[in-house]
Amino acid sequence: MLETIIITIIICFIVFELIEHVFIPLFFFITRGRKRSNYGVTGMIGKVVEIKRWNKTEGQVLINGELWNAACEISLPEGGKAVILDIEGLTLKLKPYEN
Repeated sequence: MLETIIITIIICFIVFELIEHVFIPLFFFITRGRKRSNYGVTGMIGKVVEIKRWNKTEGQVLINGELWNAACEISLPEGGKAVILDIEGLTLKLKPYEN
């Protein structure tokens, strides 16, 4: 009698752990799918940045509270805005921001 109760408790515990750690996460993974991250380098493309320092075709811009090195084919005004076109290494490639 006692052995049957102990075996039942162990089986219930194993089933509960399997549901909690395998089936529920698998269900949420399948139903939500994989979403593209808004963060990281690829999430920065298309964002508007503020130009902090600029000298001819390169300088530094502010995005998300961080200063980044940037380059543009044309000169940009300090205090102005630009849009991120691409990222090469740690340098942002910009184009002028148009309203």
